[in-house]
Amino acid sequence: MGLLTKGTPLTWAETIPHIEYIKKHGIKQFINLYHRLKSRHGDQLKWGDEIEYTIVKFDHENKKVRVSCRAEELLNRLQAEEQVNAMLGTANRFLWRPEFGAYMIEGTPGMPYGGLIACFNIVEANMKLRREVVKKLLKKDETCLSISFPSLGVPGFTFPEVAADRTNDDAANSIFWPEQAVFLGHPRFKNLTKNIKGRRGSKVAINVPIFKDEKTPSPYVEDLSSFGGPDDTRDAKPDHIYMDHMGFGMGCCCLQVTFQAVNVDEARWLYDQLTPITPILLALSAATPIFRGKLSNVDSRWDIISASVDDRTREERGLEPLKNSKWVIEKSRYDSTDCYIYPCSVGYNDIPLQYDDAIYQQLIDGNIDEPLAKHIAHMFIRDPHQVFRERIEQDDEKSSEHFETIQSSNWMNMRFKPPPPDSPEIGWRVEFRPTEVQLTDFENAAYCCFVVLLTRMIISFRLTYLMPISMVTENMKRAQQKDAVLNQKGSEKCGPPSQDMEEMSIDEIINGKKNGFPGLISLIRQFLDSADVDVDTRCTISQYLNFISKRATGEISTLAHWTREFVQSHPAYKHDSDVNDTIVYDLLKKMDAISSGEDHCDKLLGCYRSKTDHAISAAVRKAEEHMIVSSQKRAH
Repeated sequence: MGLLTKGTPLTWAETIPHIEYIKKHGIKQFINLYHRLKSRHGDQLKWGDEIEYTIVKFDHENKKVRVSCRAEELLNRLQAEEQVNAMLGTANRFLWRPEFGAYMIEGTPGMPYGGLIACFNIVEANMKLRREVVKKLLKKDETCLSISFPSLGVPGFTFPEVAADRTNDDAANSIFWPEQAVFLGHPRFKNLTKNIKGRRGSKVAINVPIFKDEKTPSPYVEDLSSFGGPDDTRDAKPDHIYMDHMGFGMGCCCLQVTFQAVNVDEARWLYDQLTPITPILLALSAATPIFRGKLSNVDSRWDIISASVDDRTREERGLEPLKNSKWVIEKSRYDSTDCYIYPCSVGYNDIPLQYDDAIYQQLIDGNIDEPLAKHIAHMFIRDPHQVFRERIEQDDEKSSEHFETIQSSNWMNMRFKPPPPDSPEIGWRVEFRPTEVQLTDFENAAYCCFVVLLTRMIISFRLTYLMPISMVTENMKRAQQKDAVLNQKGSEKCGPPSQDMEEMSIDEIINGKKNGFPGLISLIRQFLDSADVDVDTRCTISQYLNFISKRATGEISTLAHWTREFVQSHPAYKHDSDVNDTIVYDLLKKMDAISSGEDHCDKLLGCYRSKTDHAISAAVRKAEEHMIVSSQKRAH
């Protein structure tokens, strides 16, 4: 979601004179925040998930489904309950926030989950209730799905139907995407779109490899003349699906997990240890094989989002000699991280980092250690896109807004998150960002719990998964390929610090290999054996782990694989890579039935059921209170 500040947003031309000021003061804000809170210690594990939902509307008569652009209306009603609860002193069970699309909403638990293992048993129940609450507000023939809509950009993909206008600067001159498909209830999203185009010097260019089926033309060259002239489509590549708007990436839904560490050192260490695992979760959760109504040759939205917010100039992309830009920058501002940040990890940083010497020196002079200073300085090679006229002058002792406007628009696979200055209850956090959102609440809960259990296991056993950071970049590329969970191998270091790296399949990384690495799930089970876990929670966790184990072996399909099979076996599919309205209608009808529990798909979900519950027993609550008191005593 990013920073949602109120005010008058500046255009890119208006932003340029303030860039250096914002960067200088953003760094100053970080230095002040870091030194004020670097000694904070003793925070218990708290964590939470973010799930983005797509609201769709079925046209049963014409066998068509479209995104329903009612997010603002729905959010007004959902957030009204939050405000009433705040007035009454009642805890919120969930919180709702806008996302990029006018058809998207983001839901999180109202309060973070606690550190007890028993909290894993309430996650899925909270997700189910979130979905139910939204569905109660929907109109006839509408539903709420945790998916990336496969027909974004297809003519008439919105309800109400609005045509794209390539002459509209407010819609970044897209030939596919109308302005009204962007959430307009907050200026952030529209302004980001315009300013990314302004800085780049042209609209974004997204090219996704087409899946070559039996009757797909070769080379595949789409006739785009009905959408615009040659200047509008000059970036389209043969054998690719062409898209030209931020919405094709940021309009896809995702699943993210944020967890609080005991202190800043643990947060930095976990950031590093989880970074090499991000490609594994990306492949395991693959869910997005269709873009603009075409079957692609990738299973993930990751590179599509990366291209959709790529604000690098032609010089920064290496297409022209450097003249006005400082560097050739290898990656978009949405991509995998380029460095580890814990001091003992720096030997694995084998990617040259660009950073402004003055900003780096400002951090060093502010007594920020070298690894963290390089990480922050590298983020600050990016310019701010979200500047508000009323918020330029700030108190750097009290605000972190200039820092966050750049930090929050560096969209990497991991994010290191300092405590907000105005929320003393929140500590140092790490955000795990690569996971694709899943169709059902069971799946989403399974992935969230798996990631958090990984953090507990890694901390308990002090295992290290570090590898050269360049290999993480390579593994992220492999993880997006079609059926990567079955066909790709990753370079992994799975064991004690002295163990060498080796190429392993995702099955081997998750489930282990004979006479070798025991597998992440086996290690998690060892951790659970040493923990105090009630029967229902252990049952639920076992179901989640068994499910992920079977997905790693291929016995249970990823959503991407299942979707491909559905499309390719549909009677209306002509084996030409085109996924027409009828196929999408039937696909989403099936998805809705599975998502709501009306239909069960063993191929996608297996035969697993959890014992999730909305409540934690009184005994468990008492134990949690005891744990909190104990941690507070240790902190003092």
